[in-house]
Amino acid sequence: MANDFFVDSEFLSPAALEKKHMLENDPSSRTNHMVYAEGMERIPSDVMEHVMCEVKSYDPSSYTQSDVMAALAHERCTILDLKALLSPAAAPFLEKMAKRARDETGKHFGNTVYIFTPIYIANICENYCVYCGFNCFNHIKRMKLSEDQIEREMEIVEKSGMEEVLLLTGESRKGSSVEYIGRACEIAKNHFRNVGLEIYPVNSDEYAYLHSRGADFVTVFQETYDTDKYETLHLLGNKRCWPYRFEAQERALMGGMRGVGFSALLGLSDFRRDALATALHAYFLQKKYPSAEISLSCPRLRPIINNEGINPQDVGERELCQILSAYRIFMPFAGITVSSRESASFRNGIVKIAATKVSAGVSTGVGDHESKYEGTEEEKAGDEQFEISDGRTLKKMYDDISDEGLQPVLNDYIDVSE
Repeated sequence: MANDFFVDSEFLSPAALEKKHMLENDPSSRTNHMVYAEGMERIPSDVMEHVMCEVKSYDPSSYTQSDVMAALAHERCTILDLKALLSPAAAPFLEKMAKRARDETGKHFGNTVYIFTPIYIANICENYCVYCGFNCFNHIKRMKLSEDQIEREMEIVEKSGMEEVLLLTGESRKGSSVEYIGRACEIAKNHFRNVGLEIYPVNSDEYAYLHSRGADFVTVFQETYDTDKYETLHLLGNKRCWPYRFEAQERALMGGMRGVGFSALLGLSDFRRDALATALHAYFLQKKYPSAEISLSCPRLRPIINNEGINPQDVGERELCQILSAYRIFMPFAGITVSSRESASFRNGIVKIAATKVSAGVSTGVGDHESKYEGTEEEKAGDEQFEISDGRTLKKMYDDISDEGLQPVLNDYIDVSE
């Protein structure tokens, strides 16, 4: 699935324009999105079958208010109960769901809220995902940080007091090799206690290598679990292979990662089905790997450079609160992250109900923490992946969480191998 049309100039070449037009208008020009490309590891796993079987049988409109009341009355939330809680019939019960979720969160997490920040080290991407600002045909400023620049970014973020980071790249093995990411993990581990990754999916032996270099946690956005819709949104690149992406978290656990995160990008397809699939993906994998740390998130679409019109479809804040509350009731022990895609007011509220982790001091651009944190002239910064909604600094986030009567936590992870 090699992509020779990556754009790193002001204009698309005639060949790139022709390729883009063909991919968008001629489905036969695209590779089969359900077929593994050369070099992609296939693992023996029944998780995908279990998840997709449940999603296929899910009809959100078939549930009644009686089903929702029964689900809320059960001490343990079953898969059938989860389906009811995610249905339109649950909308009038949002306050009751939120109270149940708040009680579960308090029981298992107390009043703590964890804080982290993402650090983008590259935005080079070989995929054509029509909703993403990094897509290979989009005219943006591309950048890949050198080791010295990565070190500088880490030093600046560390000075803010942050102890947990999430390293991100565009999806390009050529632009950001596994070895390059591994070196970034080594640098990050010298500055932070906990290092997460949100990169292109790799094989289990490569996850093992990245874990040996300092990575603790892997998050993968499936984007949408609707395979037909996925095919129309991911037109080129290795990301086009839906099953290889689905199995990424399991390969990460096979490679020794301490934990994994799951997410669909709400607004791409039927958000209720995608929310169900995300929760079940995490649920079935935790049953298979009971010692793994599991985290869920449900980001909504945000506007991107050169396409201001991208926004979530039919997913308002009430629907988002319903999903997050259902997640908490169904998986009481799972971490739930709400990113800076959401507004400050929403995040201030949801940490009192279901969320256990939030980002702060966020930039989705590459190499601009110095200008963001220290007020210097911005030079060579790579363009952002999407627009954020909540731009609070670590200090502001810390103070706001405290003002809500909660306890902000920067890290409680101890590496016993040290």
